[in-house]
Formats: sequence, C-alpha cells, structure tokens
Amino acid sequence: MSLNNLTPAKGSTKSKRRIGRGQGSGYGGTSTRGHKGAKSRSGYSKKIGFEGGQMPLQRRVPKYGFKNINRKEYKAVNLDVIQSLVDRKKVKEINPEILRENGLLGNKEQVKILGRGELTAKIKVSAHKFSASAKAGIEANGGDCTEI
Repeated sequence: MSLNNLTPAKGSTKSKRRIGRGQGSGYGGTSTRGHKGAKSRSGYSKKIGFEGGQMPLQRRVPKYGFKNINRKEYKAVNLDVIQSLVDRKKVKEINPEILRENGLLGNKEQVKILGRGELTAKIKVSAHKFSASAKAGIEANGGDCTEI
C-alpha cells in the first residue's frame, strides 16, 4: 500500500464532473442540458403527472358516478348485539350514549338498528333509524322503538 493507490471511501466525495466551467472541461456550452426545450431552461420543474405533452392519465381516464355530499352514514347494530349487551351489562334501555360507552359507536356516528338475530328481552331502544324487521323484533317482546 502506498500513497498513489489510496482512494477515498465510497460515497464520501462528489463526482468529478464540474458542469458549466468552460469548453475545455467538456461540460461547458450547454452544460449537459442539450439544445432548446423546457429542460434546458432555468427554472424548469416538471408538473406532477406531466407526460411530455401527451394527454395525462388522470385526464384520459373517464370520470363517472356521483358523490352525494349530504349522504348520512349510519353505524349498523343488530338485535343479537343488543341481546348480548342486555345479557352482559343488564341494561334496561339502549340509546347512542350506552352504545358509545360500550365501544359499539363512534363519537359523532349515527346508529341504525337492524334485524339480524333474536331479541328476547323487553327493552326500550332509542336510535336514529330502524329497519322494519328490527322494529318488529323489538315490539314483539313488548319493547319500545323511539327514533331520535
């Protein structure tokens, strides 16, 4: 090992190409940018999705459908879930606050009671919406349905 074959560690030095330092360097003149065109100009930055003048994919793909901004989303809670809640927690009334306390409903979510399962308890249920089968299942046991 001698001084003439020492090399710097990989990644510790920049490339030796010094651009725009005269014709003698081999990288003068157009400074590796080529002649004319947007990429040769100062201040050039390609827009996201630009495809060299070809119609961009985002504009080529057909758009269809409709997104209703006034749509109301309801969290579904079934009768079997309510029955298990009555069995476990011995609640006499079901409303959104009780469902939130038990982790079945988010903070600003609205609830819709659906009719899957069997309800054997006589219980008062308050919710934003009821399906017809859920209403029939609750009232069959002498329960009460109240829309908020």
